This record gives sequence, structure tokens and C-alpha cells, in this order.
Amino acid sequence: MAQPNLSRRTALKTMALGGAAAASPLLTRFATAQTSAPIRIGFQKHATGIGASYGRWYDRTTAAAAKVINDMGGINGRPVELVIEDDGTDPKRGAEVVEKFANQHKVDVGFGTLFSHVVMGSAPRAGELKLPYFVVSEGHHVASGVLNRWTLQPGITDVKSQVLAMAPFVGDNLGKKVTMIFPDYAFGHDHRDFFTAAIEAQGGEVVAKLAIPPTETSFTKYFPKIPRETELIYHVMVGPGVLTFVKEMGEFFGPSRPEIFGFIDSLEAVDLATPGLEFLEGTYFWEGMPRYARADQPDFVTAYRDAVGVDENGASVSDPKDVSTFAHMFGCWETMFVIKNAMEACDYSGPQDRQALVEATEAMSILPFGPETPQGAKVFNGKTHQVFGPQYISKVVNSKLELVHTASLEDTFYPDEVDYTKMAF
Repeated sequence: MAQPNLSRRTALKTMALGGAAAASPLLTRFATAQTSAPIRIGFQKHATGIGASYGRWYDRTTAAAAKVINDMGGINGRPVELVIEDDGTDPKRGAEVVEKFANQHKVDVGFGTLFSHVVMGSAPRAGELKLPYFVVSEGHHVASGVLNRWTLQPGITDVKSQVLAMAPFVGDNLGKKVTMIFPDYAFGHDHRDFFTAAIEAQGGEVVAKLAIPPTETSFTKYFPKIPRETELIYHVMVGPGVLTFVKEMGEFFGPSRPEIFGFIDSLEAVDLATPGLEFLEGTYFWEGMPRYARADQPDFVTAYRDAVGVDENGASVSDPKDVSTFAHMFGCWETMFVIKNAMEACDYSGPQDRQALVEATEAMSILPFGPETPQGAKVFNGKTHQVFGPQYISKVVNSKLELVHTASLEDTFYPDEVDYTKMAF
């Protein structure tokens, strides 16, 4: 990892010069461990509720990473043990799970939360309990500065970064007059606010903003609200009703549709060859990591796919109908290795070293493209506790996602809004 004062632009140059070889690695300490007790990682799982499909694959990915880490000798010579609790994809239960992790299970860190409203409900309690809390959420809540020093997002990029990188492609290729359709909670509001600003910077405008309650099951009443002048529909729906949303949108527009750009969140864990989705042919999606295997992918990407148990289509190797949440779950794998490397850097031995663990994470910068970071090379900003990485745009071709554009790291940067390193623990 690079020194903490390495600028993000300098980091880009360093990556160009050789990635992992150019960055001085964290020292691993696999000398005789002082204790054989496991490192306990409290995995906050969306096992039920609207995040259940994500929870299932976040769990599988985390378990796969834990196995690889244990096969490597664990962390500081100690095995990794996952302690799993269901938060129901509910903010109140999320806070209760964090408290249970700290007071009952005595975990070393909390980890895994995806849905932004659950993060917002859970992170304050983690701060009060002084429990390092590693989220894999995408929301801008961490980098915005509204949380606390104990909460970090080092394994997945945030919405603000993503939409900044998408807007130039969208504006140049798909349309300037945009109707946005998004879930009516923090994650959707991030898209609404940041994409509106980003497309305006490209000379475009958002002509309508349709906020959908997360529990909605039918969407036909919303489509007539789309203005006729709309050139592009931008959708980022999540939850159990997404398949219905896409099918009903297809029925409403028929063959005469505007251009459509979506975040794959709308169809995570959904087979694009599902009857009723033919309407998506020729539309575009953001992907955090391309779902479909590519002929030119590095061997370590293939090894990652094998470890988490997906086939060339991004579905479970044991059940082709069980499609993964591939565009997001890599964040669990990468965060697990961040935790490992930070613990080894600070010689973590127990809860008394939690503050040192946060500081060691803050000191990271370059995360090279490789076995521990298979989504792509990244830069972690210790001040904002947020990672920046590549973004991908794919087009639906013959009911599969075909990569058509990769945004650079530099496309994703924005000015710091907080410096957590100046906050008290």
C-alpha cells in the first residue's frame, strides 16, 4: 500500500507504472500468534426483507474470501470466523445487530451492510460502541461526512462517484432530456441529486423525477407521468418488484421507447433471458463488475469467479437459475482483504487495537488490480473513508450484457467533503 499522503492523481501514475509492483506492500506478520483464538467478523446479513438476494450472495462471497484467507494462514496467524446475524434489511434491526455483535458476540469488527437506510440506522450505534464498521453499500453517506470515524467503505465505490463517471457517456450517446425513476430512500436520493448535477454539467437536464416507495409492487401508474420530451429513462430500482417494474415498463412503451440507461441494481439476481425482458434489448446498464465472463479476463478474475461459485453467465454453478448479485458482491471479497491487510499492518491482537485498525485502514491508498481486488485497481481515500475505482457500462445484446465502456479512475474523483482523520474516536 502507498503512503497515506500519496495523492489520488499520483496514485494513478503509480498504477500505470506497474500496480502492485510499484506500491510497497503491507508487511504481513505470520510469526507465532500470541493466541489461537479466531478473528471474529460480525457479518450483518440481509437474510430477509427487500435485500435478501443481495444478502445471500454477500454471504457466499464473504465465506469464500474467509476460506481463501484461512487457507493463506489466517490473519496474524489466527483463523477468521464469521458471526452472522440477519438484520431483516431494516434500520432498527440493523442497530440491534450491531449492538449484539459488540456486546454478545464480542466480534472484532462489524461488516457487510448494503442497503443505505440500514447503514444510516446502524452506523451511529457502531460509533457509540467503538466498533469498526466496514460497509459495502455504495451510498454516499460515508464520504459525505454524516457518519463517524468508525465507519469505512473501502471495498466498493459510492453513487456520487459512479454517476459522475456515467454522465459523460450518457450525455454524449443516449440523450440530454432525462426522466429519472428511483427508490424513495437515501440510495435513490443520492442518484437523484448527483445524477441531476452530473447531467447538467454535460448540458442536459432532468425533466422528471419519479420516486418509487421501496415496497411498491406495481408501477403502471408511474409511467404516464414520464414527459413526452424525454429522450432517456434513467432507472435504478431495487427490491422484489424490480422484475415487475421492467416488464411493465416494456408493456407501456412497446417498440416506441426512449433510450434507456439503468443501474444493474434494477436487475441484480435476474436472468436477462427471462421472458418479458426482451424489451431491454439494446438498452444500457452500469455494472460494478461485469457479470458475464470475458475471454480476456485475468486468471485471478477467473479464480475469483470460481471461488464465489459462479458460471460464465454469473449464475450459481449449482443452479443456473440462481443469478448472482455480481455487480456488488465483489465489495465483500475486497473489503475482507482490506480488513486482513489493515490488521496485519497494525499487528491487531484484540478489541483494544480497534482504533489502531481504523488508523491502519485510513493509511491505505493504492489497492492494485489483482487477486485481492478483482474488480479493478482502486484508490482509497483515508480522509473520506471511501474507495474510488473503475466503472463499467454494458449493453444488452442477445439477452446478455456486453461491455462497451470503462470509465477511468480519474473520471470518478470528486472533492473531499470531510476529513474523518481529524475527528475524535
